[in-house]
Amino acid sequence: MMSLKDSYNFEDFRKIAKKKLPAPIFHYIDGGSDDEVTLKRNTESFSKCDLVPNILASVGEPNLSTKVLGSKIDMPLFLSPVAMQRLFHHDGDKASARAAEKFGTFYSMSTMATSSIEEIANTASGPKMFQIYIHKTQGLTDNLIDRCKNSGFNAMCLTVDTIVAGNRERDHKWGFTTPPRLTLKSLMSFATHPMWTINYLTHEKFQLPNVSSFVKKSSSIAKGVMEYINEQYDPAMSWKDAEYVVKKWNGPFALKGVMSVDDAKRAVDIGASAIMLSNHGGRQLDGSRSPFDQLPSIVDAVGGKIEIIVDGGIRRGTHVLKALSLGATACSFGKPFLYALSAGGQQGVEMLLRRMKDEITRDMILLGCKTIKDLSKNNIAYR
Repeated sequence: MMSLKDSYNFEDFRKIAKKKLPAPIFHYIDGGSDDEVTLKRNTESFSKCDLVPNILASVGEPNLSTKVLGSKIDMPLFLSPVAMQRLFHHDGDKASARAAEKFGTFYSMSTMATSSIEEIANTASGPKMFQIYIHKTQGLTDNLIDRCKNSGFNAMCLTVDTIVAGNRERDHKWGFTTPPRLTLKSLMSFATHPMWTINYLTHEKFQLPNVSSFVKKSSSIAKGVMEYINEQYDPAMSWKDAEYVVKKWNGPFALKGVMSVDDAKRAVDIGASAIMLSNHGGRQLDGSRSPFDQLPSIVDAVGGKIEIIVDGGIRRGTHVLKALSLGATACSFGKPFLYALSAGGQQGVEMLLRRMKDEITRDMILLGCKTIKDLSKNNIAYR
């Protein structure tokens, strides 16, 4: 099997993750919704344009730092919020948070994280963002916001594109559903990955501490989580709810899942600090537009009025630079760091971030750009 030290790119980390994880867990990371058209398009969209370098620019060592959501970060790329990271490696969110801290960038915590808000606050001192949902019981939303304030989280984002789960057929085929419906093929995959099973059983118990007090004690984890989602996530959430969270949090705030120009303008109106252009990694509405394809229209409409974060399809340093050249403030990614986490825990995530930082640095030099602000539309040519 390929070793971690021989992993140089997204595909290398993905191959190791596929070897290490039982198939139902791997395909939960790897898959998208319906025909996975949007999943593929998120990355393919970056190939529609080319980078145009400037020569003899006396770049030297470029400065990759930028400011997003009120915090200075050392590279224009950070970790997106992802639920249940304990499934992918026994250190889960703690490993991701420590790796992000080491590289001076944001770690983003899901409401459904496998560590608590307070535990992560004590684990890593780097910039941290909490991802929240609107709950039918307002007190639950308020409780999470207050805990983040008390724990010193730097920013908050509200996910708005998951009012109902997308049709993720790979999960159904492998029985990774709620409640689980494991097939013989699924069970065999767990049996042939004994190290994952041993690590899962011999380390911290799987739990969702941010919401555990609201999950019925008598339920299995899977059933309890589904009951919690069905009972508490509000499919009728509105702009009024988003505005409430903006005011209640009263700090750097992003709306995650914005894709239309009208919604971007509305985000400015309610006082959001940033929007995350995202289709949930191609896991929700299949056939929807990719964040990178939609970026120029969003920048034309609200550029300079609100920070714009491209979330989806990022696999290379050149993808980050293309997004920044077209007016994005920063980028975030999920799948790549989950593969790296699965492949090697904190060391894997650090190695991925090192590879990405090296790529961005090298490509900035080749582009003739010394700082992020030097990137512009002049560096992009469409075919």
